[in-house]
Amino acid sequence: MKYQLLFSLLGLLIPALAFAQIINFDGDETGKSPKGFSQALTGKGKIGVWLVTKDETAPSKPNVLAQTDMDETGYRFPLCVFDGVSVKDADISVKFKPIKGKVDQAAGLVWRYRDQNNYYIVRANALENNVVLYKVEKGKRTDLDPKGAGFFAYGRKAKVPSGQCSTLRVVAKGNLFETYLNGEKLFEVEDNTFTAAGKVGLWTKADSYTLFDDLSITELKSDKQISN
Repeated sequence: MKYQLLFSLLGLLIPALAFAQIINFDGDETGKSPKGFSQALTGKGKIGVWLVTKDETAPSKPNVLAQTDMDETGYRFPLCVFDGVSVKDADISVKFKPIKGKVDQAAGLVWRYRDQNNYYIVRANALENNVVLYKVEKGKRTDLDPKGAGFFAYGRKAKVPSGQCSTLRVVAKGNLFETYLNGEKLFEVEDNTFTAAGKVGLWTKADSYTLFDDLSITELKSDKQISN
């Protein structure tokens, strides 16, 4: 009887998490692009150069992923998209460290990615000290107002330290997106632009030289709330 109960419980839990993976780039060759990822560009300027590199301060040593081309074009958004999964509802996070950049020092998470001109993006910026969630539709980036923040809100102010590791996280469930920085829930956004499953990826802006590690993707299948 106990075993039957255990198997019944497992049967309920397993469908709730259809896909779960943490990508730490430690199995990739340094100096090259990570396996299983595609590179793309929204906007203008150079497409970007995403390379695996060693970092002794990495959250999970020895490797991190860096976007190394520091083209200062303002409306330039290099993307590195994971081709291994397509998800609609997911709990996604990444550890990032802004290193340098005069125009921007930004790090972003992309989800429901259709192509380089259509996706959702939440980004943290060390020069502006804020976190903002956008939709990119037909190549146009539009910030989405946090719930209850007022029409003229622009994300939320938050300390994003340059040269230090932080964790950016989004929980996407239906048309509701919860945004977290370093374990603190910052705001929620509701939007219905992209309702189908899509890829997950990483993002920078302009001349941002940013390190990424431990990209975590967990597909959500249940209606249970995910807590931090």
